[in-house]
Amino acid sequence: MNETDPLVVFTPSGKRGRFPKGTPVLTAARQLGVDLDSVCGGRGICSKCQITPGYGEFSKHGVTVHQGALSEWNAVEERYDQKRGLKAGRRLGCQAQVMGDIVIDVPPESQVHKQVVRKAASARVIQMDPATRLYFVEVDEPDMHEPTGDLERLERALREQWEIPEITADLTLLSKLQPVLRKGKFQVTVALHQSHLDSVPRVIEIWPGLHESGLYGLAIDLGSTTVAAHLTDLESGEVKASSGIMNPQIRFGEDLMSRVSYAMMNPGGDQEMTRAVREAINTLAEEIAKEAEIDPSLIVETVFVCNPVMHHLLLGIDPVELGQAPFALATSDSMALEARELELSAINTRARVYVLPCIAGHVGADCAAVALSEEPGKSEDLALIVDVGTNAEILLGDKSRVLACSSPTGPAFEGAQISSGQRAAPGAIEAIRIDPETKEPRFRVIGSEKWSDEDGFAEEVGAGGITGICGSGIIEAVAELRMAGLMDESGLIGSAEATGTARMVAEGRTHSYLIHDATAEGGPRITVTQGDIRAIQLAKSALYAGARLLMDERGVDKVDRVVLAGAFGAHISAKHAMVLGMIPDVPLDKVTSAGNAAGTGARIALCNVGARREIERVVREITKVETAIEPKFQEHFVAANAIPHKTDPFPELAKVAPLPNPSFNTGGGEEGGRRRRRRG
Repeated sequence: MNETDPLVVFTPSGKRGRFPKGTPVLTAARQLGVDLDSVCGGRGICSKCQITPGYGEFSKHGVTVHQGALSEWNAVEERYDQKRGLKAGRRLGCQAQVMGDIVIDVPPESQVHKQVVRKAASARVIQMDPATRLYFVEVDEPDMHEPTGDLERLERALREQWEIPEITADLTLLSKLQPVLRKGKFQVTVALHQSHLDSVPRVIEIWPGLHESGLYGLAIDLGSTTVAAHLTDLESGEVKASSGIMNPQIRFGEDLMSRVSYAMMNPGGDQEMTRAVREAINTLAEEIAKEAEIDPSLIVETVFVCNPVMHHLLLGIDPVELGQAPFALATSDSMALEARELELSAINTRARVYVLPCIAGHVGADCAAVALSEEPGKSEDLALIVDVGTNAEILLGDKSRVLACSSPTGPAFEGAQISSGQRAAPGAIEAIRIDPETKEPRFRVIGSEKWSDEDGFAEEVGAGGITGICGSGIIEAVAELRMAGLMDESGLIGSAEATGTARMVAEGRTHSYLIHDATAEGGPRITVTQGDIRAIQLAKSALYAGARLLMDERGVDKVDRVVLAGAFGAHISAKHAMVLGMIPDVPLDKVTSAGNAAGTGARIALCNVGARREIERVVREITKVETAIEPKFQEHFVAANAIPHKTDPFPELAKVAPLPNPSFNTGGGEEGGRRRRRRG
């Protein structure tokens, strides 16, 4: 490899390298250790190595990708496409060759260690009052002496038998009305949608006779990193299946501002991202219907919650205005739409869509859904609710007042930007403990209940082995380093000499902590580097600074309780989160998990029309705090860089985890350290 060779960047892993022209993408992936599957050995038979190339300007990666960056479509790909079909824009990694600088996305289905999306629906009692219901009616047969249309007689039947005064139906429903009425001998069941945002009830579907197969809806949490869906029975509220996929927009940028930047720099970039996410939602809807073994045409409603950038890209609105003050939304109101307006072809063609309202330019419908689920405005004590993700949403409130903000934590909490990091998948280290005496680690990986020092661990982990470390694992690792005295308050890792353990490995002018080394068996070497700690410090500082801004606004120095929301939040240890300084100091028993609260809020809105009216009222009463323009945010951010914090006391934490106080900065202070490094 040399500096004139094309640069290849893989997403979502972020791994990159230069390769000679003509190198197959699969070869480049293997040499970089990218998780790209292949069963047929590169013969173009198995299709496991499908990839999606990205074109345009990628400022995050410092790459501009031109057409022709990959070799032309070849006969093998053509044959495969004719026989089995390739999704638009996809290539076979074993056939496509690198010809220029290129950004390549490895979709979830092409990864060997496919992600376990941890967005299961939380158990929740919901009062059922769905917008779409089934009505069985007996319709008068046509009569030459009283000439009326079939739709009008259906309307009359609903008025007389169900006291529904009027209905509307689109042309596709009208075209099937007559054969269905006659097949059912003028006894039919209709699915009728009555939304508070629609003036007239709408016929969504019609069946001959009595329809007993049920009606279903999708509650979708459209996140920056993950799209999670809960298929819900609209009669019982029961979740029939939950599933999720990676948001394919990751290839355009891992964080929201990178995607806004992509839209700004690439004409049509916003439409490209809209197409990608709509295709992903259709794929997810197909998969979840198949998993639940139901006819997709029975999915007659969808509710979406998402942050403002995702909101605009879902709706096909350019998010450019959200990238600059005053962060104006095209609309902050809730929306009622037809599924076909969003090109949702995998569900009933007449299905209805409800999008929850946004709170502000950077505080979206996902935060509104958390407010609907957790109801901070009804709390007797002061509750801090943190929806932890790539873009953290934070609520602080009680009966008197509720405040909200968002904080750009970035993807480090989800395993990205971490040297051995990966998304949550089997084989990823998800929990770790470091013995303060021996400094030795033990850990647990996704897919196994055993700890690494327990008998049977290797057998339970299996052939896949230990592959990396995910978000919850890296948080615990950094906190454990602090508790074991291997890292000081500033986040600096000590040397082997200073700490007394050979697990501290010198890497240039810094050190890393070695967790696991399987290089002798051809496996990975998993460490926590100084760069990893810095990435976690930046993420946790943004989170804590956002919470502190809301506390300033309320004029308080402490809160009564903390709720960790989000799929990721459900897997964070309260103790480790507090050692790290992610959240303010409270008794550990006052830190609880709400699971995927945004998804729960979406399900509540799906199952209850009154809840939609309620959240539309509540968002108007929430005080929004804009972190991007608040001067004190930077001050709080800097103070929060220390672990757990430079100035804020943590008395509750000290009761359960008194922290040692080593200092590994030998450069005479931070500035002195930098000057010394420059002279060296």
